[in-house]
Amino acid sequence: MDERTVDERHLDAIADADPYPYWYEDVDEPNSNPTLVRNENCDLCIIGGGYTGLWTAIISKERDPSRDVVLIDAHEVGSAASGRNGGFMDASLTHGIANAQERFPNEIAILEDLGLENMNEIEAAIKRYGIDCDYERTGAIDVATTAHPDSYNEELKEDYRQLRQLGQNVEMLNKEAMLEQVNSPLYTGGLWHKDRVALVDPARLVWGLKAAAQTLGVRIYEDTKALSVERDGVGVLITTPLGKVRAAKVALATNAFNPLLRRLRHYIAPVYDYCMVTEPLTPSQLASIGWKNRQGLSDIPNQFHYYRLTEDNRILWGGYDAMYFFGGKVRTELESRPETWAKLSRHFFETFPQLEDVRFSHAWGGAIDTSSRYCVFWGRAMGGRVSYALGYTGLGVASSRFGAEVMLDLLEGRRTRATATKFVKEKPLPFPPEPFRFIGIQATRWSLNREDNTGNRNLWLRSLDRFGLGFDS
Repeated sequence: MDERTVDERHLDAIADADPYPYWYEDVDEPNSNPTLVRNENCDLCIIGGGYTGLWTAIISKERDPSRDVVLIDAHEVGSAASGRNGGFMDASLTHGIANAQERFPNEIAILEDLGLENMNEIEAAIKRYGIDCDYERTGAIDVATTAHPDSYNEELKEDYRQLRQLGQNVEMLNKEAMLEQVNSPLYTGGLWHKDRVALVDPARLVWGLKAAAQTLGVRIYEDTKALSVERDGVGVLITTPLGKVRAAKVALATNAFNPLLRRLRHYIAPVYDYCMVTEPLTPSQLASIGWKNRQGLSDIPNQFHYYRLTEDNRILWGGYDAMYFFGGKVRTELESRPETWAKLSRHFFETFPQLEDVRFSHAWGGAIDTSSRYCVFWGRAMGGRVSYALGYTGLGVASSRFGAEVMLDLLEGRRTRATATKFVKEKPLPFPPEPFRFIGIQATRWSLNREDNTGNRNLWLRSLDRFGLGFDS
C-alpha cells in the first residue's frame, strides 16, 4: 500500500466522527437540576460537580447524615473532564511509581497503600449505591514499542522491580507474552498491573454519583456559576448570578476552570487532551488483535497514547497531543482539534494495521487541570473555612475520591495517615506568568518529543528536573 493510500485511509476514518463524547450517547443520562434563583443557607457548599465535588458530597453525608450540603455547578454535573475522560481508574495517587519516586521517595509505601484503599472504597461505593458504570477491574499494561529508545525499556524494568518490592501483583511481559495479550506489530514488551486499575464508563459513573448524592439528601443546582467566594462573618458567602449561598464551610472542586481563589491561578495550567472512539469491532476484527483480558493500555514515552475497549467492543484511543493555549484559555471551541484527531488516527492504524477498515464514530477533547508535580494538591483558605483539591493532571478518576476525602479532613481538622504526609502538606511549584508560561510549555513539549525520539534529556529538561517543574501529556 502506497503512502498516499495510507494517508487517505486515516483521514477517511475520522471524516464522519461526531464531535462530542461517545459516553454521552447513553440513554440513561439524568434530568437536569434547577438553577439557583434565591438565597440558600447550608453547612457545606461544594463548588464543582465533577468527581471531586460529588465524592465530597457523598463522603460528607456518610460521615454526618444531618449535615446540610449544597452542590453547585456552572453547567451540568459531569459535563467537564469527569464525564468525557477515557475511563481509566488507576489506584496511583501520584501519577505512577516513577513520579512518586522522584517527588515523595520516603512516602511511596504509604501512598501506594492509601491508593489501593481508595480504589477498594470506590468499588465498594459502586456496589453500595448500585451504580451501573461498566466497572471492570481488568488491570492495565504499560506497553513498549519499536518506536521507543532502550532507556524507556529500562525504566519499565525499574518500575517492575519497585512494584514487586512493594508486593504488588505485576507481570513483566516479553515480546511474545505481550503479543499473546494484544497483537500489534509495534509491541516489544510490557508491564501488566493486574489488580490496581479498573475501567469504567466515566459519564455513567458521574451520573451514578450524582444520583447517590441526591439520595443522601444533597441539594444540587446546575447552571449556577460561582462568581465569588468571600468571608461572611463566621462563614462564607458564595455569589452566583441569581442567588447567594451562605455556608459554614466551602469545598472548591473547580479543577481546570479558573480558580475562585486568585492565589491558585499560578499552580495549575489547563491542558487539552483529545481522544476518539471507533465503531464496534466485528468478531473477526476483535479476534485479529486478541485483547481477551480487556486490559487498559498505554505506551510509555512522555507523549503517550492510552486506549481500551468499551462495553460494546469499540476502541477508545487518545492522548499524545497535550495542548496548552496562551493565557490558559478554557473554551468549548477548544474541545475540537481536527489536526490532532488526524494524527491520532494515523497512529492508530500504525499500531493496528489489521483494522484498516475501521472508522471512528466520535472524537472530542477536554481540559485537564495540570500541576507541576503531575498530581493532586490541597490547601485551605479564609481561616480554614475553605479547602480545595486540584491538579490531578489527567489521572483523577480514582484519585478524585481521595482528593475529596482529604479536602474534608482539612475542613474538619482531622488528623489522618494521609494528612500527615508531605504529599498532602506541600504544594507544587507554581508555573511562571505569561508569556513565560506559554513559551516554557512549548519548549518543554518540543524537548519531550525529542527525548521520545532519542532517549536523551536535553539541558532544558534537566533544568526543569532540578527545579521540580515539568509538563506531561
